[in-house]
Amino acid sequence: MTHVKITTGKRSWRELITALKAEVTQWTEGRLWWWRGLILAWLVYIAVRHLSDPLYTSLFGGLDLGIHEGGHLLFSWAPKFIMVLAGSFTQCAAPLIAAWLFLRQPDYFAVPVCGAWFADNLYSVAAYVSDARAMELPLVSVGGGQTEHDWNYILGSLGLLRWDTFFGGAIRLLALVIMALSLAAGAWILWTMARSSKQPASSP
Repeated sequence: MTHVKITTGKRSWRELITALKAEVTQWTEGRLWWWRGLILAWLVYIAVRHLSDPLYTSLFGGLDLGIHEGGHLLFSWAPKFIMVLAGSFTQCAAPLIAAWLFLRQPDYFAVPVCGAWFADNLYSVAAYVSDARAMELPLVSVGGGQTEHDWNYILGSLGLLRWDTFFGGAIRLLALVIMALSLAAGAWILWTMARSSKQPASSP
């Protein structure tokens, strides 16, 4: 199957969106939607759980925690502030990098899945930030050493500790918006697949 070549140049955002929509529509032709629909249904479940419980942790949680701690190790050479911030930064960067890689393949349905994963991470960070003063959340450290509350240190270093719940709420709102947009994009892609009358292509 051929794909439309999308180039930026001096094209307007409207033209870029139209070109991307044509590319995605062409990509969906002949592809199976039903198993992707199960993934989308699971993501909807995660979204609903996050709305009802600010401390909810999805199946992404274990992976996110591993990436978070890996971020600390990756930046262990950096000044303490950067090293501490790297945990939350790395766990949020991972789904964005994954989305970019899927976009290059391309696998357009995987991109909104990564968007939902990103939102899931933001919900986790929001809970962590909101807990900066209370420090009631259970903490995990690599090697089982003494733990330090990342966001208590980050906001405290910036003199913004009293704003922890405000920042946490803002991040949670951003997570809600990104999750909604990702689910809407995923649903549109599945709808486009389902209404395609062509036979399944060679790729699943």
